[in-house]
Amino acid sequence: MLADLSFDLHALVARLDRSADRILRAELGVSYRRVLTLFMIRELGSATQRALAERLDVSEPAVSRMTAVLRDAGLLVVDADPAGGNRRQLRLTPAGDELVDASGDLLAQRFETLVETSGIPAAAYARHTRRLLELLDPPEDGPPTKAASR
Repeated sequence: MLADLSFDLHALVARLDRSADRILRAELGVSYRRVLTLFMIRELGSATQRALAERLDVSEPAVSRMTAVLRDAGLLVVDADPAGGNRRQLRLTPAGDELVDASGDLLAQRFETLVETSGIPAAAYARHTRRLLELLDPPEDGPPTKAASR
């Protein structure tokens, strides 16, 4: 059974992404990719297009196209970087911030219901998922500590 774990994890994430996209399009009229972009901008704080591209693991031209769409939709402000150069600073508009909140609430509710329906307690599943994420993204100063593994 564990031999299939890598495939099963990949398939689960892909299906969750597709499900999130269907839910957000049906309920809020927006794609998961756009919401994920807005979410990452919020998480980064003062974000540049370059930092966003690195975080999303996509090209800078792809981020430039996406940020233009989000700006035109009134969800994002794109300003020249005060440090100069061809960099752009990104920040959410109030409408973008509200969309991230609404999307997060909607997806959290739907996926919590999904996990609970499977017979797995959602709180336990969330703890295990966070632990896996910690192991994949250890602190920059070294591997996760024993305290982080609890």
